[in-house]
Amino acid sequence: MKSLSSPRIAVDIGGTFTDTVLVDENNIVCASAKTPTTPQNPTIGALEGVQSVLSETHTQLAEIISFVHGTTLATNALIERRGAQTAVVTTAGFRDILEIAYERRYSQYDINLSKPDLIVPRSRCFTIDERVLADGSIFTPLNLDTLPQLVDQIDDCEANAVAICLLHAYANPHHEKLLRDALIDQRPNLCVSISSEVSPEAREFERMCTTVANAYVQPMMADYLNSFQTELRTQGLTCPVLMMTSGGGMTTLETAARHPIRLVESGPAGGALLAAQIANQLQQEQVLSFDMGGTTAKLCLIDNFRPQTSRKFEISRAERFIKGSGMPVRIPVIEMIEIGAGGGSIASVDRLGRINVGPESAGSEPGPAGFGNGGDQPTVTDADIVLGYIDPGWFAEGRLLIEQDAATATLAKLGNMLDLNASQSAVGVSEIVDESMASAGRTHAVEGGKDLAERTMIAFGGNGPLHATRVARRSGITRILVPPNPGVGSAIGFLFAPIKFEIVQSHYSLLEQLDIDELNGFFHELISEVTQTVRQAAPQGELQINKSAFMRYHGQGHEIEISLPDGDLQDADTDRLAQAFEEEYRRQFSRAVPGMAIEILNWSVTVSTPERSMDKTATQAAVRSIEVDAQRSIICDVLGEPVPAALVLRGDLKPGDEIGGPALIVEPQTTTLVSSDFAALILTDHSILLQRRETGA
Repeated sequence: MKSLSSPRIAVDIGGTFTDTVLVDENNIVCASAKTPTTPQNPTIGALEGVQSVLSETHTQLAEIISFVHGTTLATNALIERRGAQTAVVTTAGFRDILEIAYERRYSQYDINLSKPDLIVPRSRCFTIDERVLADGSIFTPLNLDTLPQLVDQIDDCEANAVAICLLHAYANPHHEKLLRDALIDQRPNLCVSISSEVSPEAREFERMCTTVANAYVQPMMADYLNSFQTELRTQGLTCPVLMMTSGGGMTTLETAARHPIRLVESGPAGGALLAAQIANQLQQEQVLSFDMGGTTAKLCLIDNFRPQTSRKFEISRAERFIKGSGMPVRIPVIEMIEIGAGGGSIASVDRLGRINVGPESAGSEPGPAGFGNGGDQPTVTDADIVLGYIDPGWFAEGRLLIEQDAATATLAKLGNMLDLNASQSAVGVSEIVDESMASAGRTHAVEGGKDLAERTMIAFGGNGPLHATRVARRSGITRILVPPNPGVGSAIGFLFAPIKFEIVQSHYSLLEQLDIDELNGFFHELISEVTQTVRQAAPQGELQINKSAFMRYHGQGHEIEISLPDGDLQDADTDRLAQAFEEEYRRQFSRAVPGMAIEILNWSVTVSTPERSMDKTATQAAVRSIEVDAQRSIICDVLGEPVPAALVLRGDLKPGDEIGGPALIVEPQTTTLVSSDFAALILTDHSILLQRRETGA
């Protein structure tokens, strides 16, 4: 067999499965694997997937020219509180920043309200004498004479990680750096994160939370990443390991070890990038990315071929859909909504006799009951098995045996609590989980003033194609695209990500008082710092630099991001900035506010390599309806009754083939359900286009 040219590998470790994909120089997927995640040692499951794709393509690890990795390890550690014992050091007089938080309740009238768990209790919050003012000037010098007492406090609470967040350190990081160096000099094994590097922005509470989260996962992630790279090196890998970040870019393993908080949501970010690539390929300007895996479902709005982004994210909310009930972090993220609705999500009956699904998941160990690995609780996958949507003979290429009786028994047990049989309870589980995903998507769209019905859904993930038509119907969506190799969609998205790093830093000024020369100097320093980080992963080649300002009317609490022109700013640019801000403000809020002063709180610099792009080849071939002899009895998701459904292998379909629902299109890592009110058309790149018909079965 001829060796592949310039092969690249991506590995995405999820909560239930680890996805691995290998592509050639033309971005053609040559092999993929979906292996169970090994929670005790995620490297084992990842290496199993790597060896599988290498063996299938007769490729040696030494031949790989690029290796991209994304993992949920940091996310899970934060959610499950499995990080390091962490202490906080802040300015004297500000010990209670975490306790005070926003000075408000996230749910005003909930008398049983649970406060967010912010990781570090007051007993592990310490202070040191120093004071920097908002303009960066030093009011009180750092008093290192009290360092021995501080070290004793850290030792007494047995902390092995420290988050330093001094007042106004974003304006002048000198004290934080001095304190970090002094602590490490006294305790070389201590992991220390400083806010001026992790999140150099105003707003003390959010800056401290972000630094705490970074410090909390830093020891574990540093050990994991070092072990992961060492194992790959031992097996022959010679290229660097690049890490996917939550903002949709790649960075070096060393940078990721310093800023592990930026790895939160790295896997879902890859899926959003894939959906954006497909949107560009199809010239669809409004798209909904739908990524449903084994543990969660992720939905992302994509406009003008770019995923929506944000600088705010909440970890481990006490109330899943209530803003403010979690731990806020300020990092660049691709904005999406994530809910506990995956194939492994567990179904239960609450005290009011209602079926609930998730957020608890059976994960990969033990997994759904139908996987025969000891699971005994009903899950979404068990419901799909009982409904007939998963064919035991073709599931996972026969490598994973489906135990239909076990799935039926656990759904029957659930149904006994509601006087339902197994099939009826499976329908109930399916209805609940699909409506939960559709409702989350509708809410997410409405919050942004958008309508899901106008969008094309791009469905992928191990369970996305199986639930796409059911979620689309409830969302008013009539057009769905299932790309090739959807089961490993997020991993494929990794391979289109640019090497990228972004810094957002506070530097306050009224627009009318902006010192252009000072600002250009400020930008030169930021660009130099970010470029140095990017060059560690991309020593050569073209770099793209994007700058933006976060602006608001004087006295407002939140900002609007406005892009800045290339190159140094000129005096005339202040008028253009004012005009751009008011145009964007008018777009978002219908009208500008005349006569109000405009202020700028934060500035952003992003340096990246050019993005890779898919070829624009997905077109519609001459349509021909085909008849499929193989059939399987399923419970129709429209009628709720048993009906025969066509059963066909995706690999046997050709461009132009059209199949009316109900049908099951099976491939190694997932199944596409063509509901009775949809028809499936195969495009020239072998994508499946699902279009809703006027009438169902």
